[in-house]
Amino acid sequence: MTPSTKPVRVRFAPSPTGRLHLGGARTALYDYLLARQTGGTFILRIEDIDLKRYVPGAEEELKQGLRWLGLEWDEGPDVGGSFGPYRQSERKEIYLDYARQLIDQGKAYYCFCTPQRLASMREQQQRSKLPIKYDGTCRQLDPGKAAKRVAAGEPHVIRFKIPEEGSITIHDYLRGDIVVENRTIDDYILIRTDGFALYHLAAMVDDHLMKISHVIRGSEWLSTFPLHAHIIRAFGWEEPIWIHLSIFLKPSGKGKMSKRESAELMKDGYSIYINDLQGLGYVPEAVLNCIALMGWSYDDHTEFFTKEDLIQKFSIDRLNPAPAAINFTKFDHFNGLHIRNLSIEDLCNRVKPFFLNAGYKVDDQVLMQVTPIIQQRIATLEEAPTMAGFFFEEHVYPNPQELIGAKMTAVDSANALRAVYDLLSSLPRIDTETAEIPMRNLADQLHLKAGQLFGIIRVAVTGKTVSPPLIESMAIIGKEKVLERILNGIDMLGNMA
Repeated sequence: MTPSTKPVRVRFAPSPTGRLHLGGARTALYDYLLARQTGGTFILRIEDIDLKRYVPGAEEELKQGLRWLGLEWDEGPDVGGSFGPYRQSERKEIYLDYARQLIDQGKAYYCFCTPQRLASMREQQQRSKLPIKYDGTCRQLDPGKAAKRVAAGEPHVIRFKIPEEGSITIHDYLRGDIVVENRTIDDYILIRTDGFALYHLAAMVDDHLMKISHVIRGSEWLSTFPLHAHIIRAFGWEEPIWIHLSIFLKPSGKGKMSKRESAELMKDGYSIYINDLQGLGYVPEAVLNCIALMGWSYDDHTEFFTKEDLIQKFSIDRLNPAPAAINFTKFDHFNGLHIRNLSIEDLCNRVKPFFLNAGYKVDDQVLMQVTPIIQQRIATLEEAPTMAGFFFEEHVYPNPQELIGAKMTAVDSANALRAVYDLLSSLPRIDTETAEIPMRNLADQLHLKAGQLFGIIRVAVTGKTVSPPLIESMAIIGKEKVLERILNGIDMLGNMA
């Protein structure tokens, strides 16, 4: 099969045992891109059979994160499809049936070993410095007698019977052929004592029944890849194209990125979790752009991609198995680029919730004026209220010390602000056309540099030493409120003299 021409069927199959993180989002993105590029099908399958690790609300967060990223699925638990159910917890009997088929073929067996016996076995293997794997005690049981013990209600699991001799050759699309000696592979459990399947059987059965053409997943599955191929071959099924993606390294490049590091990252305003990134003011276009490049490249110089660009240009032939360090500086960079790529109206709608969450009463008309002058200056949406909240405040309360101009006294600064007040009061309105040249001329008359004078005005009017362009900001605030704030600045300086 030519990987990129025939319509594919791919699945993103998360477990609702935690939050959607960058690694999972990247897998979903590559699945989505391959499906859209080939006119294929992107499937969401919920692998919820690990009941002990199930986290309430995790499935909804996973779905919300995918939708925020714009990765809509064609088949899944809430949209339906011809290959459901799409939750593994609803497929219990299907897996049991296939496990029994393997037993009938002599390729799996019932195991009655107790947890106590298995713990003792592992301890002995550790003491003897042997590989930790099942010792095959129940593998030798007579199948008929084993079936009677099961019928009598004796607790048991079902294990896969790995061939004792020879090796298996498996093919990963990124790494080529991998040869593994069968004696190194454990007789893994397929069905637990509670009758629920483990991933190893369930995922292989589902991939076959759902006609999955490509399995894109994390490299942590490479260790059990031989087992999965054995299971598929035991049934005589066609194998999908296997693609095990690169691992994510910590930002330092040292060590695999893990969920435990996220708490430390949050202190610096970063996170590996999609839901957190949304709250931190990242835009989905930038997140997609960044994670696409963490394991894939189009060429040696193109880095900015919209989702539409990625659909057109993505290719599994250019995936790279080398580990990729998470670079949050690059996240900020791309986030700024994608913010500047938005229309004013779109950006306005996206920043508004951040102003509201910061406690501001937002006037939509004012926000539409503010958005163009902050668009070039923010790296995240979260920065917008910090940079431009003063537009929505009735009064600002500057730090009095910051009202004193560079190389000036409080008296000098107050006198300068009085001159500014008189000038601006005389103007019909305050905007770049009417105010900029007179303000610069005033600075000359006061024997000040424009930066000195504008700095004092900026603090008085915005409450900040750094703001969007001053005169454009004053135009939005309006003449009356600007003059009120300048008078307040004069009063504050007067109290310091």
